[in-house]
Amino acid sequence: MLILILSLVLLTTNTDTQTNNNDRNMKFELIKLPYSTDALAPVISKQTIELHHGKHLQGYVNNLNNLIQGTEYENADLETIVKKSDGTIFNNAGQVLNHNLYFTQFSPNGGGKPSGKLLTAIETAWGSFENFQKEFEAASTGLFGSGWAWLAADENGKLLIVKESNAGNPLTKGLKPLLGFDVWEHAYYVDYQNRRADHLKELWKIVDWKVVEQRY
Repeated sequence: MLILILSLVLLTTNTDTQTNNNDRNMKFELIKLPYSTDALAPVISKQTIELHHGKHLQGYVNNLNNLIQGTEYENADLETIVKKSDGTIFNNAGQVLNHNLYFTQFSPNGGGKPSGKLLTAIETAWGSFENFQKEFEAASTGLFGSGWAWLAADENGKLLIVKESNAGNPLTKGLKPLLGFDVWEHAYYVDYQNRRADHLKELWKIVDWKVVEQRY
Protein backbone atom coordinates (compact mmCIF):
# COMPACT_ATOMS: atom_id res chain seq x y z
CA MET A 1 0.00 0.00 0.00
CA LEU A 2 2.83 2.40 0.92
CA ILE A 3 4.56 1.66 -2.37
CA LEU A 4 1.30 2.32 -4.26
CA ILE A 5 0.80 5.68 -2.47
CA LEU A 6 4.39 6.75 -3.20
CA SER A 7 3.96 5.79 -6.85
CA LEU A 8 0.80 7.89 -7.12
CA VAL A 9 2.54 10.87 -5.49
CA LEU A 10 5.45 10.61 -7.92
CA LEU A 11 3.09 10.28 -10.88
CA THR A 12 1.12 13.35 -9.77
CA THR A 13 4.30 15.34 -9.22
CA ASN A 14 5.66 14.42 -12.65
CA THR A 15 2.36 15.27 -14.29
CA ASP A 16 2.21 18.64 -12.54
CA THR A 17 5.79 19.39 -13.55
CA GLN A 18 5.06 18.46 -17.15
CA THR A 19 1.93 20.62 -17.13
CA ASN A 20 3.82 23.58 -15.68
CA ASN A 21 6.55 23.14 -18.28
CA ASN A 22 3.95 23.03 -21.05
CA ASP A 23 2.28 26.16 -19.67
CA ARG A 24 5.63 27.93 -19.61
CA ASN A 25 6.50 26.78 -23.10
CA MET A 26 3.13 27.95 -24.42
CA LYS A 27 2.90 31.41 -22.87
CA PHE A 28 1.54 32.80 -26.14
CA GLU A 29 -1.12 30.97 -28.09
CA LEU A 30 -2.50 31.18 -31.60
CA ILE A 31 -5.26 33.79 -31.60
CA LYS A 32 -8.73 32.45 -32.34
CA LEU A 33 -10.40 33.88 -35.42
CA PRO A 34 -13.66 35.77 -34.79
CA TYR A 35 -15.09 34.20 -37.97
CA SER A 36 -14.89 30.92 -39.87
CA THR A 37 -11.95 30.30 -42.20
CA ASP A 38 -14.18 30.69 -45.27
CA ALA A 39 -16.08 33.76 -44.03
CA LEU A 40 -13.90 36.39 -45.74
CA ALA A 41 -14.06 34.82 -49.22
CA PRO A 42 -13.72 35.90 -51.95
CA VAL A 43 -11.63 38.80 -50.60
CA ILE A 44 -9.43 36.36 -48.66
CA SER A 45 -9.95 32.69 -49.47
CA LYS A 46 -10.28 29.84 -47.02
CA GLN A 47 -6.99 28.42 -48.28
CA THR A 48 -5.16 31.68 -47.60
CA ILE A 49 -6.66 31.99 -44.11
CA GLU A 50 -5.67 28.41 -43.28
CA LEU A 51 -2.11 28.99 -44.49
CA HIS A 52 -1.68 32.52 -43.18
CA HIS A 53 -3.28 31.98 -39.78
CA GLY A 54 -2.85 28.27 -39.22
CA LYS A 55 0.69 27.92 -40.56
CA HIS A 56 2.53 31.26 -40.71
CA LEU A 57 1.13 32.79 -37.53
CA GLN A 58 1.35 29.50 -35.65
CA GLY A 59 5.01 29.35 -36.63
CA TYR A 60 5.68 32.82 -35.22
CA VAL A 61 3.89 31.89 -31.98
CA ASN A 62 5.91 28.69 -31.59
CA ASN A 63 9.17 30.47 -32.35
CA LEU A 64 8.45 33.25 -29.87
CA ASN A 65 7.61 30.83 -27.06
CA ASN A 66 10.86 28.98 -27.63
CA LEU A 67 13.02 32.10 -28.00
CA ILE A 68 11.92 33.87 -24.82
CA GLN A 69 12.60 30.96 -22.48
CA GLY A 70 15.30 31.93 -20.02
CA THR A 71 15.45 35.53 -21.21
CA GLU A 72 14.31 38.82 -19.66
CA TYR A 73 11.18 38.55 -21.82
CA GLU A 74 10.03 35.19 -20.47
CA ASN A 75 7.27 36.76 -18.35
CA ALA A 76 6.73 39.96 -20.35
CA ASP A 77 3.56 40.81 -22.24
CA LEU A 78 3.61 40.92 -26.02
CA GLU A 79 3.63 44.72 -26.40
CA THR A 80 6.56 45.05 -24.00
CA ILE A 81 8.54 42.47 -25.97
CA VAL A 82 7.86 44.33 -29.22
CA LYS A 83 8.90 47.66 -27.71
CA LYS A 84 12.12 46.46 -26.08
CA SER A 85 13.48 43.45 -27.97
CA ASP A 86 15.50 43.15 -31.14
CA GLY A 87 16.74 40.47 -33.50
CA THR A 88 14.86 37.21 -33.83
CA ILE A 89 12.80 37.77 -30.68
CA PHE A 90 11.56 41.09 -32.05
CA ASN A 91 10.87 39.61 -35.48
CA ASN A 92 8.66 36.87 -34.08
CA ALA A 93 7.00 38.99 -31.39
CA GLY A 94 6.31 41.72 -33.93
CA GLN A 95 4.71 39.29 -36.31
CA VAL A 96 2.55 37.76 -33.59
CA LEU A 97 1.27 41.20 -32.57
CA ASN A 98 0.88 42.36 -36.17
CA HIS A 99 -1.13 39.32 -37.14
CA ASN A 100 -3.27 39.44 -34.01
CA LEU A 101 -4.28 42.98 -34.96
CA TYR A 102 -4.65 42.01 -38.62
CA PHE A 103 -6.94 39.01 -38.26
CA THR A 104 -9.23 40.68 -35.69
CA GLN A 105 -9.78 43.81 -37.80
CA PHE A 106 -11.82 41.96 -40.44
CA SER A 107 -15.42 40.82 -40.60
CA PRO A 108 -17.59 39.23 -43.31
CA ASN A 109 -19.99 42.10 -42.54
CA GLY A 110 -17.28 44.76 -42.79
CA GLY A 111 -16.73 47.54 -45.28
CA GLY A 112 -18.12 51.04 -45.54
CA LYS A 113 -16.38 53.70 -43.54
CA PRO A 114 -15.75 54.53 -39.88
CA SER A 115 -17.85 56.93 -37.86
CA GLY A 116 -17.54 59.30 -34.93
CA LYS A 117 -14.16 60.55 -33.73
CA LEU A 118 -12.16 58.28 -36.00
CA LEU A 119 -13.90 59.51 -39.15
CA THR A 120 -13.45 63.11 -38.01
CA ALA A 121 -9.75 62.51 -37.40
CA ILE A 122 -9.34 60.89 -40.83
CA GLU A 123 -11.09 63.78 -42.56
CA THR A 124 -8.97 66.28 -40.63
CA ALA A 125 -5.76 64.53 -41.68
CA TRP A 126 -6.56 63.71 -45.31
CA GLY A 127 -9.56 65.85 -46.27
CA SER A 128 -11.86 62.90 -46.89
CA PHE A 129 -12.11 59.18 -46.23
CA GLU A 130 -11.61 58.53 -49.93
CA ASN A 131 -8.36 60.50 -49.94
CA PHE A 132 -7.20 58.50 -46.95
CA GLN A 133 -7.91 55.25 -48.78
CA LYS A 134 -5.86 56.41 -51.78
CA GLU A 135 -2.93 57.43 -49.57
CA PHE A 136 -3.09 54.19 -47.62
CA GLU A 137 -3.15 52.08 -50.78
CA ALA A 138 -0.24 54.08 -52.20
CA ALA A 139 1.80 53.48 -49.05
CA SER A 140 0.95 49.78 -49.11
CA THR A 141 1.75 49.20 -52.77
CA GLY A 142 4.87 51.37 -52.59
CA LEU A 143 6.46 49.48 -49.73
CA PHE A 144 9.42 47.58 -51.18
CA GLY A 145 9.60 43.92 -50.28
CA SER A 146 7.78 42.52 -47.24
CA GLY A 147 6.18 44.55 -44.50
CA TRP A 148 3.12 46.41 -43.29
CA ALA A 149 1.22 49.64 -43.84
CA TRP A 150 -0.42 51.01 -40.72
CA LEU A 151 -2.95 53.61 -39.75
CA ALA A 152 -1.63 54.78 -36.40
CA ALA A 153 -2.36 57.46 -33.83
CA ASP A 154 -0.01 59.51 -31.68
CA GLU A 155 -0.63 60.35 -28.02
CA ASN A 156 -2.78 63.33 -29.04
CA GLY A 157 -4.98 61.29 -31.37
CA LYS A 158 -3.40 62.64 -34.55
CA LEU A 159 -3.48 60.04 -37.32
CA LEU A 160 -0.55 58.98 -39.50
CA ILE A 161 0.11 56.42 -42.20
CA VAL A 162 3.23 54.47 -41.28
CA LYS A 163 5.17 52.07 -43.49
CA GLU A 164 7.07 49.32 -41.67
CA SER A 165 9.36 46.74 -43.21
CA ASN A 166 9.27 43.07 -42.23
CA ALA A 167 7.88 42.73 -38.65
CA GLY A 168 7.74 46.44 -37.87
CA ASN A 169 4.96 47.93 -35.76
CA PRO A 170 4.18 51.60 -34.94
CA LEU A 171 4.52 50.77 -31.22
CA THR A 172 8.28 51.09 -31.60
CA LYS A 173 7.77 54.74 -32.59
CA GLY A 174 5.50 55.51 -29.65
CA LEU A 175 2.37 55.24 -31.78
CA LYS A 176 -0.81 53.19 -31.40
CA PRO A 177 -1.52 50.78 -34.30
CA LEU A 178 -5.14 50.95 -35.47
CA LEU A 179 -5.34 49.26 -38.86
CA GLY A 180 -2.68 47.21 -40.63
CA PHE A 181 -2.46 45.84 -44.16
CA ASP A 182 -0.05 42.92 -44.52
CA VAL A 183 1.99 43.13 -47.73
CA TRP A 184 4.04 39.98 -47.20
CA GLU A 185 3.38 37.79 -50.22
CA HIS A 186 1.95 34.97 -48.10
CA ALA A 187 -0.98 37.29 -47.29
CA TYR A 188 -2.25 37.45 -50.86
CA TYR A 189 -0.27 35.37 -53.36
CA VAL A 190 -2.58 32.35 -53.41
CA ASP A 191 -5.55 34.54 -54.32
CA TYR A 192 -3.99 37.42 -56.27
CA GLN A 193 -0.54 36.17 -57.38
CA ASN A 194 1.59 39.31 -57.85
CA ARG A 195 -1.37 41.73 -57.96
CA ARG A 196 -0.77 43.37 -54.59
CA ALA A 197 -2.70 46.52 -55.51
CA ASP A 198 -5.84 44.54 -56.42
CA HIS A 199 -5.68 42.69 -53.11
CA LEU A 200 -5.38 45.92 -51.14
CA LYS A 201 -8.40 47.49 -52.84
CA GLU A 202 -10.50 44.46 -51.96
CA LEU A 203 -9.53 44.55 -48.27
CA TRP A 204 -11.67 47.64 -47.64
CA LYS A 205 -14.73 45.41 -48.16
CA ILE A 206 -13.99 43.41 -45.01
CA VAL A 207 -12.52 45.99 -42.61
CA ASP A 208 -14.49 46.02 -39.36
CA TRP A 209 -14.44 49.73 -38.58
CA LYS A 210 -16.07 49.20 -35.19
CA VAL A 211 -12.95 47.29 -34.10
CA VAL A 212 -10.66 49.99 -35.48
CA GLU A 213 -12.70 52.69 -33.74
CA GLN A 214 -12.35 50.83 -30.42
CA ARG A 215 -8.58 50.77 -30.87
CA TYR A 216 -8.57 54.52 -31.48
